[in-house]
Amino acid sequence: MLLHIYDSVKKEKVEFNSIVPNVAKIYVCGPTVYDDSHLGHARSAIAFDLLHRVLKANDYEVIMTKNFTDIDDKIIKKMNESDKSLEEITTTYINTYKADMKALNILDNTIEPKATENLEVMKDMISNLLSKDIAYSTSDSVYFDTSKDSLYGSISHKASDENSQARVEVNNEKRNPSDFALWKFAKVNDVSYEAPFGLGRPGWHIECSAMIEKHLAYKDSEFQIDIHAGGADLLFPHHENEASQTRCSSSQQIAKYWMHNGFVNIDGEKMSKSLGNSFFLKDVLKSYSGEVIRFYLMSAHYRANFNFNEEDLISSKKRLDKIYRLKKRVYGTETSSVNKKFYDDILNALNDDINTSKALSLIDE
Repeated sequence: MLLHIYDSVKKEKVEFNSIVPNVAKIYVCGPTVYDDSHLGHARSAIAFDLLHRVLKANDYEVIMTKNFTDIDDKIIKKMNESDKSLEEITTTYINTYKADMKALNILDNTIEPKATENLEVMKDMISNLLSKDIAYSTSDSVYFDTSKDSLYGSISHKASDENSQARVEVNNEKRNPSDFALWKFAKVNDVSYEAPFGLGRPGWHIECSAMIEKHLAYKDSEFQIDIHAGGADLLFPHHENEASQTRCSSSQQIAKYWMHNGFVNIDGEKMSKSLGNSFFLKDVLKSYSGEVIRFYLMSAHYRANFNFNEEDLISSKKRLDKIYRLKKRVYGTETSSVNKKFYDDILNALNDDINTSKALSLIDE
């Protein structure tokens, strides 16, 4: 059976062909561990857990990697507010995230790198970019010069869109408005590390490029990994910047395929901390089992935006209960040939860019 996935860069469904036969290397951008996980984390985790399972069902050895960003402005802010150490905060939220993922029945990752444990490869990559004059120093940071990469913008198709630059800090010392920080020099009460180019800490984008380089990258291929995945909000600037760094540092493309899951809306409004509508997963798990939440979040295609409301969650629970009642009645009564056809039909549906709606309709039938 052939597996087809939607490539976010090509903007079309393509046949999946791994770099090495029957091996799939996947990197999913994980959480910044300064708070409890929310429904957006759950949506992404379930989407790419399904991908993991579908690849395994197609006889791939899956090397599933999800990182933890454990050094970041938000973590430092939490340290200053709580009087806790970086390790105390990040360990707490890594553990609660893992517990939430277990409740959702997410398969274990093969590798779970932390940013703070991969600083040397980040420094090496930045030093390499500085030596090529693709990176440069200002008074506050080492920046990546996006004008040195002729392919900058090819991932998100957004590099020339000024509105897209809203998340990029304004700094008159930068060569170009779209240049981004690779290394932030130390400030008062900052967490900082020694580096050849100055005391400081890594920027967000360099973390993922460096961890892929260290833990996953094929050295003799055009592409370092098979699939890079994450939420749709990461396509620009995060994934654009990752791809550019890697391309300029190693002369390789970071990923052969790119996959992104849709947003979660709470009663029609995009979920965001600033809107105060960010449903923590732990709160939903108090009233509903992880399987019910998983089943509900799978009811829409992973690329579609998902409108979360409790009324639909309750309906989804009833639908799941009905399936279990049926399973209890017919379990073990079907012949193996019928089961084989049913299995193949389900897998064929999921091999079509993880078409959960079609798979669930087969189960309903």
